[in-house]
Amino acid sequence: MAVIPKPFREYKLGPPKSGARQQVLAQWRGVDLAPVEVARTVRARKAADVLPAVLKTLRIDQRQCEAEIFKVWNHLIDPTIAAHAQPTGIVKGTLFVTVDSSVWLDEIVRYRRKEILDRLQHSFGKQMVGKISFRVG
Repeated sequence: MAVIPKPFREYKLGPPKSGARQQVLAQWRGVDLAPVEVARTVRARKAADVLPAVLKTLRIDQRQCEAEIFKVWNHLIDPTIAAHAQPTGIVKGTLFVTVDSSVWLDEIVRYRRKEILDRLQHSFGKQMVGKISFRVG
C-alpha cells in the first residue's frame, strides 16, 4: 500500500503550541520554554512604525543631503572651478574637495573659498556644510 503525503498547506510551521503536555515534557527534559513563549507573544509591528527609527539610525537624511551636494556641485560652482575641483566626501560638516593642481588650489583657497562656502551654506545650510577643506589629488 502506498503512503500519500499530506498537501503542503496541512503542515504547520514553527514549534508546536505549548499546552500542558508540552510544558510537562519540557520540565521533564530540563528545557526552558520561556523564550519560546515570549517570542510567540511578541506580535509583528507595522513597517510604518519601525521604518522611521531605522532611517534615523542609518542617517538617511544626512546621506541624501551629501549625495545632493555631489549632484549639484557643477551647477552651483563656477564651471571653470568645477572643471578643476570636485567634492570627495563630507565628514562632520567639513566638505573635502580634491583639486587637480596646486595652482588651482592656490587660486581657490585665496580668492574663491568664501564664495563657494557661502553658496553651499545657502543651498544646504550651515549645519550640513560648516567648513571646506581643499586638497591636491
